[in-house]
Amino acid sequence: MRRVLTASLLGTLVMVMWLVVVDGLFGWKRGIEMNQLPEERTVYAFLSAHVTVPARYVLNPEVVPERGFPGNDPIFAVHYTGLGHDDAGQEVIVSLAVLLVSLMLGALLLTNASNPILESYASRLGFFAAIGVVAALVGIGARFGLAAYSLSDASLLAMHDLAAWILAGLVVAGLVRPTATSRTSPAG
Repeated sequence: MRRVLTASLLGTLVMVMWLVVVDGLFGWKRGIEMNQLPEERTVYAFLSAHVTVPARYVLNPEVVPERGFPGNDPIFAVHYTGLGHDDAGQEVIVSLAVLLVSLMLGALLLTNASNPILESYASRLGFFAAIGVVAALVGIGARFGLAAYSLSDASLLAMHDLAAWILAGLVVAGLVRPTATSRTSPAG
């Protein structure tokens, strides 16, 4: 269990470093998630005055009588969490906790993998990367939609997550190895 915890902590550190470099220094994720409107101050003033209850609001085009919604008119979403910049600290804490727990679960799954997987570093890394693929696919499903991200942006964000899982896997696969008892146990 100590190896799982150590691997998870170091894997979390690697993911945080990935986020700092790719997102913090280069602004990669921010370029997808934080586009600006030409009249942002006007829109912000309007939303501040009219959106006061935390929720996700979906703005559809006007319904055409006897035809329903126009098929090609855009749908917009406004998401208000009720949080401001002063609340960013709690977001970081929750994100770190989710990240650590996710990596712990991945490391636990790896420790319980079969001996052929545990025998080589490449197999352990592949196993952990497969968990990252699942996380990335779930991420696409969670992010894509009419009032969410486009499929291309959701896919780019998923690739970002997969890269983070693979980088963390480099550390986790190095620390989670077969135990001496699993190597010497008789084949059944």
